Amino acid sequence: MRANVARLDGGGRIPGVDLARGLAVIGMLAAHLVTTESFSLARSETWTDVVNGRSSILFAVLAGVSIALTTGATRPIDGAPLSRARGRLAVRAGGLWVLGILLILTGVPVYVILPAYAILFLIAIPLLRLRAATLFVIAAALLVVMPFVQAALGLLPFWHTEAGESIGLVIGWPYPFPLWAGFVVLGLAIGRIDLRDPGVAALLLVTGGGIALVAYGIGGLLAPPGPVFEPVDVAGIVASVLPHSGGLPEVVGGAGFAAAVLGAAVLLCRVRPVLLVLLPLRATGSMPLTAYTAQVAIWAVWAFAALGTTGDLLAFRELHPFWPITLAVVVGCTLWTVVVGRGPLEAGLGALSRRVVRGSPPDARSPRA
Repeated sequence: MRANVARLDGGGRIPGVDLARGLAVIGMLAAHLVTTESFSLARSETWTDVVNGRSSILFAVLAGVSIALTTGATRPIDGAPLSRARGRLAVRAGGLWVLGILLILTGVPVYVILPAYAILFLIAIPLLRLRAATLFVIAAALLVVMPFVQAALGLLPFWHTEAGESIGLVIGWPYPFPLWAGFVVLGLAIGRIDLRDPGVAALLLVTGGGIALVAYGIGGLLAPPGPVFEPVDVAGIVASVLPHSGGLPEVVGGAGFAAAVLGAAVLLCRVRPVLLVLLPLRATGSMPLTAYTAQVAIWAVWAFAALGTTGDLLAFRELHPFWPITLAVVVGCTLWTVVVGRGPLEAGLGALSRRVVRGSPPDARSPRA
C-alpha cells in the first residue's frame, strides 16, 4: 500500500498534473449536476459557474499534457519508440471511442467527451516530434482562427437532421474537434516544457491568468445588454464568452484559465505537507478515465433506480446527487490507489495498447501523466 501511495509522489509523476486532472473531473461533474446562474464577480453565489465550460477545456488541455509527458516530455522521442508511441496512441483512441459510445448508450443526459477525445488523440499523433515553441505557435493559431471556422461549421443545417444528430454524438461534436484540437495542442506544448521548474509553473499561472482575464473581460464588453441568449449567427458566436459557445473570448479565456490552474496546481504540490492533504484529489486525477466513467455509471444506475429513466436531468438534479457521486468517486479512486495502484481502465487500456503494438516500454526517464 505504501508503495502505491509513493507512486503518486515518485520521480515518475508530476503531482500537480494529477491534482489539476482531479479538479477537472470534479468540475465536469459539477457542471452537469449543479444548477448555477451566470458568473458575476460581484455575486459570490454565482462563482460556482466557473466550472461550466472551463472544466472540460481543462480536461482537454491536460490530455495534451499527458500525451507529451508519456512521449518524452521536454525531449520528444524519435525513431522506433516514436512509432510505437503513435501506434499505441491510436489504439487508445479506439478504446476511448468504444467506451464513449457505451456511455452514450446509458442514456445519461450529458454530452460524453470521450468520442471527441478519440479524434483529438488521432490529431495529436503527427505532432509528437514537435518541440514546445512550434507547438505553442500551432496552438495559438488554432485557438484564434478556429472559432471563426467552427462558428460557420456549427451553423450548417446538417447538424439538425436525424443523421447529423447521430453523427454528432459518435464524433463528439458538442466538443468539436476542429476547435478543440487547439486545447490538446496547447497541452502538448505545455507538456514539452519543464513543469518541474517552479519558474515555469509560475509563468503558466501568471500568463494564463492574465490571458483569461483579458479574454473574458473583452467578451464581457462585447456581450449585448439584457438577458443572456445563445448567439445564433457567426458574428454573435465568434464574439461570445458563454460556456461551450466556441466564441473567441471563451476559447482563449478557457485556454488561459486551464494553463493558470495547471500552474497553480504544480506550485501547490511543491509544498510537501499539502501532498498528503490533497491525496484524494490527486488519486482521482491519476485515473481520470476511470473517474469519468464511474460518474456516468453511478448516475445511470441511481437515476434508473430512483426515477425509472436515466434521461431526466432536472428530476435527477432534484435528488441532489452531486456530493454523493463526488464522494463516491473520490473515495473509490483513493481506496483503489492505496490498495491496488493504477486505475483499472487506465491499466486495461494501457495493456491493450501494448499487446496490439508490441515493443520495449517508454523511456523510464520520461515523467508520467
